[in-house]
Amino acid sequence: MSEQSTTRSATPSPEAGQRLFEMALGGLVTQLLYAAAKLGIADMVKDGPQRCEDLAQATGAHAPSLQRVLRALASLGVFTEVEEGRFGLTPLAACLQADGPDSFRALPIYLGEELYRTFGDLLDCVKTGEPVFDRIYGLSYFDYLGQNAEAAQVFNAAMTALGAVAETPAVAAAYDFAAVGTVIDIGGGQGSLLAAILEAYPRVKGVLFDQPAVIESARPQIRAVGMAERCELVSGDFFEAVPSGADVYLLKRIVHDWDDEGGIAILKNCRRAMGAGGKLLVVEAVLPPGDEASPSKLVDVVMMTILRGRERTAAEYRALLQTAGFDLVRIIPTASPMSIIEGVPA
Repeated sequence: MSEQSTTRSATPSPEAGQRLFEMALGGLVTQLLYAAAKLGIADMVKDGPQRCEDLAQATGAHAPSLQRVLRALASLGVFTEVEEGRFGLTPLAACLQADGPDSFRALPIYLGEELYRTFGDLLDCVKTGEPVFDRIYGLSYFDYLGQNAEAAQVFNAAMTALGAVAETPAVAAAYDFAAVGTVIDIGGGQGSLLAAILEAYPRVKGVLFDQPAVIESARPQIRAVGMAERCELVSGDFFEAVPSGADVYLLKRIVHDWDDEGGIAILKNCRRAMGAGGKLLVVEAVLPPGDEASPSKLVDVVMMTILRGRERTAAEYRALLQTAGFDLVRIIPTASPMSIIEGVPA
């Protein structure tokens, strides 16, 4: 393409301006979803459409304002206005039910509270190169979660929801664990991925490793899925050490939370604990090149504002593993945005 045609294609148009305007309203959409999720509207209309006045009375909301919020969400396909002022479920709205099997209710709450305020200071992050969460809340993100039980509960529920519907089954199906004796899930949270692997491979044993408070909250989850006898729960700090003796060291959405120095420190501890025949499985989104669309390019900015973490390209993961003492063997795509980055001791 010539320089002249490139310039012509970049000329502003009314259509482009309208699209940009709609994109700029994205922050408002986050808060619309947040309000509906916090009020529990989807659960209230799951048995049939309800009048907005009744929804407002049940939630302590201002009826005319609630109607305007629900009307806006209905215009986006979240809820349906079956008649004026009477709203019902859509498939998108059903995801906001608290007790649904594929509930995503925690995600808009997670994005609409502390993180939303942090996103508002993105420009400061761009200017300074420093995460803004620490400045706003006076604590690093994970220290904040450690001192705020409600925020930690929302975080854990959001991460579980994010993985349960698409990521967890996709990762469990994409890798053959049949010859594996023990899998240790480093920073495994509530243990949903490890439980899925153990369910698919009855001969495999598991170790769930995370901070003490997280491990305590995971115990009932592991019991509920019938994996208590095959899954050992161990608490600790992966920056200090991780348990030794496992055949596979699994880290899902862990390395992206940290800068290169932090990520290498965690991986080196895995390398120290691993035998010569061990394998490392880093489960992360691998950034595609160029202009290719990917939600991970947005998540990368989330990591930048709240932590010192980042999403990475295949080349960046190869370099990271090499520095930590691993050879990158292959990158296995899954039926989700996540890939399995397999490494072995160098």
